[in-house]
Amino acid sequence: MFNSSLSVSEFVLHCEIKPEQINITATLLILIYLVSLIGNLLVILIIIMNHQLQSPMYIYICTLAMIDLANSTILIPKMVSAVLFDSLVVAYAACLAQMYLILNVELMESLLLMSMAIDRYIAVIFPLRYPSIVTSKAVCIGVTLLAISAFLIDIYCIMFVSELSFCETNILPYCFCDYATMVHIACTEDPKYLLVLSTIVITTGVLPLAIILFSYFIIALAALRTSSVEGKRKLFSTCLTHLLVVGLFYIPLLTSYILPGAGVKLSTEAYNAMVIVGNVVPPMTNPIIYSFRNKEIKSSIYKLFSGKRTSPKINNQ
Repeated sequence: MFNSSLSVSEFVLHCEIKPEQINITATLLILIYLVSLIGNLLVILIIIMNHQLQSPMYIYICTLAMIDLANSTILIPKMVSAVLFDSLVVAYAACLAQMYLILNVELMESLLLMSMAIDRYIAVIFPLRYPSIVTSKAVCIGVTLLAISAFLIDIYCIMFVSELSFCETNILPYCFCDYATMVHIACTEDPKYLLVLSTIVITTGVLPLAIILFSYFIIALAALRTSSVEGKRKLFSTCLTHLLVVGLFYIPLLTSYILPGAGVKLSTEAYNAMVIVGNVVPPMTNPIIYSFRNKEIKSSIYKLFSGKRTSPKINNQ
């Protein structure tokens, strides 16, 4: 317990997991991390090594793999430590750094998924103009602006957290450092601290999700107008698999941020589950959905491990 005159120099992470579930939870997290690590590193390596895969679509895929790799690395090792040792003391600065980085990669992934949906929209609705509209240079500039935007937006959370005082407790009842939780345990009831979170979530989470859903809705309508049965099947398959990833990322994370931002305190189990699903599952599934189903990437992986030369035909559509 802390007196209001004392400053907090560290936080204590506390995962409320039943003793009989500790080993299986830690094992599952480690397995998920290894799959995410290997899958995303392989995607990044393949795209960097193969100069034929330097087109806009593969720049997006490579960027997504980098974000997912960072997301898993920032979150899972700390969670495993907290689960195995029940509680984990984290320095104040380190806790803020983890909080900021998690928010940063989540925001970047949200904006990137929106950009990828718009890319597919242009490719399907304006196929003849696609090569002139979506160039590798334009995508690189867009990805750079995306990273800068995420960095600047999330700075507000750091500024607001630095204003908080913690007079009652320094225990965060989760397996990671989290902005909303810090606000809830702080000695303040000023709504501005949760309002900034709600504002960021709406502008960088809800709005991108709406644009993604709209883009895929238009793509689905275009698929219905396609005379080719194979073309319809391919478009619908792409839409459904991409929307699955979008749902796994957005739904749990938006719920976990919007409700606390509105002042609703979630149970430890519910909050941990939503954050784990939103941050841990997509980095594991994204390489499968966006990369390993792609003929050019599969061909490059075969070439890498077999030593045989292949000359995949690159298709940006």
